[in-house]
Amino acid sequence: MTENTKNDFRCPYCRRLFDSLSAMKNHMLENHRDGDLPKPEGQIRLTINRKKYIQDVKPGWTLYYLIHDQLGFTGSKQFCDRGACGSCTVIMDGKAVLSCMILAIECDGKTIETIEGIAEAEHPLIPSYVKHHAMQCGYCTPGFVTTSKALLDRNPEPTEPEIRTALSGNLCRCGTYPQHVTAVQETAITLKSQTRQRG
Repeated sequence: MTENTKNDFRCPYCRRLFDSLSAMKNHMLENHRDGDLPKPEGQIRLTINRKKYIQDVKPGWTLYYLIHDQLGFTGSKQFCDRGACGSCTVIMDGKAVLSCMILAIECDGKTIETIEGIAEAEHPLIPSYVKHHAMQCGYCTPGFVTTSKALLDRNPEPTEPEIRTALSGNLCRCGTYPQHVTAVQETAITLKSQTRQRG
């Protein structure tokens, strides 16, 4: 085995380097004959809003760039691009995350929910936000709603301080902060009522 040069051949399974194609082929036949074909480098599989995707991504792509610019989920917004405003928030594996701060290549196997998925599911947060005027310009609203849903999914009866803490990473230039708390509190009551009716 030699150092990595343009003449080296790398095993796609274990990444070992060989100085000839025939040496790599022999290695693969001896060690990886029964293995599944490896994924191409840079390819990820993920689920977004209950739909599965296989996507080739480049090393520098953020999750935000993938979902917004490549896949067309434009509900998530980019305000600061520094992880400070919360407008790009999505739910990944049940947790609210900042999509501008996560590399897409790190999301292999992840389950993601965007504001579009929340709206398609007709989650009661949407009408509650409208009813209580929890937005003005609306730019920050998708981030607030996704953060609120992640909170309610893990804590169906949050206190007012818990709501404020959960939403503390989301910024609103229009200053509608008190209305978000009211909307989340009402949604918690609605979800509890729906659960009782189903039970």
